[in-house]
Amino acid sequence: MTPALSARGLRVALGGVEVLHGLDLSLPAGRWTAIVGPNGAGKTTLLKSLAGLLHGTGEVALLGRAAPSWTHKERARTLAWLGQNEGGAEDLLARDVVMLGRVPHQSWLGAASGADREAVQAAMHETQCWDWRDRPLGSLSGGQRQRVLLARALAVQAPILLMDEPLANLDPPHQADWLRIVRAHVARGGTALSVLHEITMALHADDVVVMDAGRVVHQGACEDAGTHRALERVFAQRIRIHSLAAQWVALPA
Repeated sequence: MTPALSARGLRVALGGVEVLHGLDLSLPAGRWTAIVGPNGAGKTTLLKSLAGLLHGTGEVALLGRAAPSWTHKERARTLAWLGQNEGGAEDLLARDVVMLGRVPHQSWLGAASGADREAVQAAMHETQCWDWRDRPLGSLSGGQRQRVLLARALAVQAPILLMDEPLANLDPPHQADWLRIVRAHVARGGTALSVLHEITMALHADDVVVMDAGRVVHQGACEDAGTHRALERVFAQRIRIHSLAAQWVALPA
């Protein structure tokens, strides 16, 4: 099966310092993969490189096609992005921020269509932010803002959803809602890739990529014992993975 995203020999330098060191990775389509690892492991750099937001040397492919062969519009329709602590657009109304997710589907200077408005409304209902659709983004709390930005990504209706620290500022109930949203996206045939610091939430994914010092040190299914041992090693044996209430959880060692 053609992978959703892949990298071969990927090297990326930031500020003259190499952050990713010849990394090889293949991410299956139709599954949710969580990227985890200690601070400075290169998780965000990898995600941005796969999204085409950072460029290095080596090969990156999207749905089996070399990344440079995709037009900007093709990529924007295929891959939706939710970044970490995104700024800007403070004066835009929440519904207009979400409408930005529909730009790849619109003609140059074209007005929003009925399908665009329906997609925006559906995404805002799914993330439970429709009630403040007429409020400026800058007036919202951190958690409210995060739900609007997630709605923007969902409004793209792209098959591949990339998210960097998507649980930032979300309280536990809305973290659970996010988990449901990602699962629904995958159930519809979509692919999800998320960078997470919350190891217990990451263990709800289908697969985990464990990174350390700019390299992938393990890739495997969340329920595999090898994945659990890799997680414990990369965090210096300071956590242990346990089964609790039919779920995998990370607890202090």
